[in-house]
Amino acid sequence: MILSGKLCTAIVLLAGTTIRAVAARIALPVRRIAALLLVLGAVSPAFGSHAVAAEKLKPVLAFSARIAGDESRTRVIIDFDGKPTFQVHYVGSPERVIIDLSATAFGFPAKDLAARGLFRQISYGTMGEGSARIVLTAIKPVRLAVADVRPGASGGYRLVLDAEPTTREDFARLLKGQTWSEEKDTAPNVMGMVEKDHVFTVAVDAGHGGIDNGATSAVTNTHEKAITLAVAKILAEKLDRIAGVKAFLTRSDDTFLTLSERVNVAREHHADLFISLHADTLSSRDKDIRGATVYTLSDKASDRLAEQAAARENLSDELAGFSVKDGPPEVADILLDLTRRETQAFSVALASSVVSSFNGKVTLINNPHRQANFQVLRAPDIPSILIELGFLSNADDSKLLLDETWRQTVTDRIADAVARYHTRGMANGG
Repeated sequence: MILSGKLCTAIVLLAGTTIRAVAARIALPVRRIAALLLVLGAVSPAFGSHAVAAEKLKPVLAFSARIAGDESRTRVIIDFDGKPTFQVHYVGSPERVIIDLSATAFGFPAKDLAARGLFRQISYGTMGEGSARIVLTAIKPVRLAVADVRPGASGGYRLVLDAEPTTREDFARLLKGQTWSEEKDTAPNVMGMVEKDHVFTVAVDAGHGGIDNGATSAVTNTHEKAITLAVAKILAEKLDRIAGVKAFLTRSDDTFLTLSERVNVAREHHADLFISLHADTLSSRDKDIRGATVYTLSDKASDRLAEQAAARENLSDELAGFSVKDGPPEVADILLDLTRRETQAFSVALASSVVSSFNGKVTLINNPHRQANFQVLRAPDIPSILIELGFLSNADDSKLLLDETWRQTVTDRIADAVARYHTRGMANGG
């Protein structure tokens, strides 16, 4: 690729600034710079990780966004370099407006679409190959008075969304009158036992992904979804080196999966263990709390910190616009109940092995093995743990989570724990 002097300058300037700021400094159109970056993959975590897939799928580029208004009317405008196709849906509990888009790469800073007016939270990102989504979580029932695509002021197109308040009765009619239904599987498949295939298989689950960024470090501005995927890939490679062990990733790229889909993927692969990787966050008053935590499933949280952690992680489906299924799946029969109890005992054994392996090598929070009602740990027949690798709200942990040497250490320790767990299991007859 031959680049002009201005485009080369744009690449150099991008470190620590925005596409729009670079465009202003070197007098090039925003769309031209953003399109170049789409090929090079040299943009923010919310956009650059899609570069390879984006080139293949030829997505439209959302290169700028803005929001204005108050609680009487709020307008959202998003500029695209090509004409986007979209559909509008409404979801309740809480009230949300869903904008489903064809393949879209997002190249504007998250702060440009910070929630205000009628919306208390806005999220956006990929949902899968060839699709993307914007979720507008409202402070009260709303409807879109305007939702259309118009020609842009200087080329391209813009999506214009005008939201206004409505009554609960009218919102209920909107829900009832739409033909849209949730396409992704949000109900865990728990009725059939996992078929055993004589291969010790470990599901490595990188938390969050796609539209769900997870927590964001105030120190490094890195999304949790990028950290968990990077660590998960390293861990899977190391688990594959253990004799008699095979590992796979529930997601291998920046794709969104519902919490129940993650469980179902593990069961479809005949997993014998399920390890979900995350990075926690706390309020600024608790910024000194740091260290790894290992969680196992329990209907009752072991403490308030565990309860809050589960609540945060369980919000993933809601953030992406899906209805949240409350409570653990019902136990269908005595056999399933006994299976769940035995599985829980194995989960606790795995958690203890990880904590022991971390001790003295990886910083741990006090009382590092905790319990809470995490939806992603609900497979009745797969021993499952969730590891919060550290706190993105803590400056020291934030830096470690990006440190390659630390990542090698923490994955070595998890792999060692799994190896010891597997060896003990084989010694006891499998």
